[in-house]
Amino acid sequence: MAKNYQALHEDKIFFGGAADVEDMVKNEGVEVVVDLRGEATERAYPGANVEWIQVPLGDNAEGPQDVLFQQAISHVVEAYRAGKKVGFHCGGGSGRTGAVAVGTLITLGKSQSIDEAEALAKSIRSKVNVKPAQREAIEKLFNK
Repeated sequence: MAKNYQALHEDKIFFGGAADVEDMVKNEGVEVVVDLRGEATERAYPGANVEWIQVPLGDNAEGPQDVLFQQAISHVVEAYRAGKKVGFHCGGGSGRTGAVAVGTLITLGKSQSIDEAEALAKSIRSKVNVKPAQREAIEKLFNK
């Protein structure tokens, strides 16, 4: 069976699109799902007995959403550090998901720069495509 989501780190952190959440839960035993969709009114996989955290990021937000990206990255990293399997997703798993993947890799010390983290995320999930406003938000957090 083809997996449409990928493991970002150590088979503990997974990322993809909304359609991949059920597979993440069933195949990987994901316990925490961080939903990055500001437009979502319900869980991507309502039947799952998992902790569901929604961080309402807009896919085409005008301004930087650095505070929300920081919250999303923190939820992912905290769940991982607590020994839980965590998955995160947006609608298609490219923009918002890509930006959170970049921030997660830097926070965990797997990448030293945004460019390096983005290249690593793309090498794992080829459809990662961080949009300019999303990159601006990540730069606010990590270019200090």
